[in-house]
Amino acid sequence: MAEANDPNLAYNQVAINVANSIFKMTEHQRDLPYAKKTKSEVTKLFHQGNKMGLGVYLENERLGGNFVSPELEFRAKKLNVEFEHLGTTIGTVIHNINLKQKLSKEQVEVIRETLVQRKVIFFRNQILTEDEQVNFGRYFGTLDAFPFAPPAKNPYLYHIRHGHNRPGNINLWHTDVTWMEKPSLGSIAQCIDIPRWGGDTCFSDSHAVYLGLPNEIQAKLKDIHGINDYRNFLGGKKDGLPEKLRESIKAQIPFGVSHPLLRTHDENGKTALYLHTGFLRHDSLYNAKTGEKMDVNEAKRLIRFLAKQFERPEYQCRFQWKQGSIAFWDNRACQHYATSDYFPYKRTLRRITVSSSVRPYYNPLEDIYDPNNNNNHEHKSKM
Repeated sequence: MAEANDPNLAYNQVAINVANSIFKMTEHQRDLPYAKKTKSEVTKLFHQGNKMGLGVYLENERLGGNFVSPELEFRAKKLNVEFEHLGTTIGTVIHNINLKQKLSKEQVEVIRETLVQRKVIFFRNQILTEDEQVNFGRYFGTLDAFPFAPPAKNPYLYHIRHGHNRPGNINLWHTDVTWMEKPSLGSIAQCIDIPRWGGDTCFSDSHAVYLGLPNEIQAKLKDIHGINDYRNFLGGKKDGLPEKLRESIKAQIPFGVSHPLLRTHDENGKTALYLHTGFLRHDSLYNAKTGEKMDVNEAKRLIRFLAKQFERPEYQCRFQWKQGSIAFWDNRACQHYATSDYFPYKRTLRRITVSSSVRPYYNPLEDIYDPNNNNNHEHKSKM
């Protein structure tokens, strides 16, 4: 009942009457028993302009509506490994593995498969020395040295330092080193200097992002490639590296490599939206089948739209660094964002990157999970 002293009495009485009328019309639908829908039926429930929930649902359904596959869960339990899942489709803390000790083949396989299924994994209470961090990375492949950072004692370590003289500046969504012909498989980081507050890292699921794109955008991206380069590390001609050094670097490290905006994961076949707006030349998009270059203004609008998709909270998890925290993220499957909310305190991340032998590619026939793909091919893991 509307209160007698309500200044909006007339309006509220109308609102209550309307609500009751609508409820009576739809009341019969509220008690219908739940019936599991097909993916096609579920897809029709979502508006093309608001498919974020669908993207998460479809990505989660790939594992049968579980955080990880039952097979992985079984193997983990045999090793007394416990999972703490952060997001619906991304981010898992792995417990009961000591990274300071030599790992068994079974432990390495469980860690890698968890990374492939969950895109980013974390460990707690693992204060690794530089050599221990490097040795851990080598379980998963060779390592990439980073050419655009001050050399460390170990050339495979990269210290990312921010503090009172250098505020955090990597607070943008990105995946690492897309300027490489064969970008690193993943990055492994340990926070050495923990700020008094803030400094979390957020991660966004590139597979769910792709699945949540409007259908026309998915179709538009199938043959679109773009050129990536490392000009940001060289600086401008006035305030950057000397021209002779710039040309020497370009002669040794390819400057400008083409990658597709849709990327097939080489271990599970899933499709991801793949771009780094800081390395991608925004005027470089082109159709790889026809060779036709996209209109510059259209390309810039498209890149801005795509970049914003990673900002959706539905696709994300957030990790708070503590002493002994380790993060290992899959650059083929997610983007990350370092929050810059800790100034003037010091934050130092010590990172290594695991090499990849695969140049980014897009082959829709490998993605048996894509609802737009009607093939019945079964992707075989290359682990």
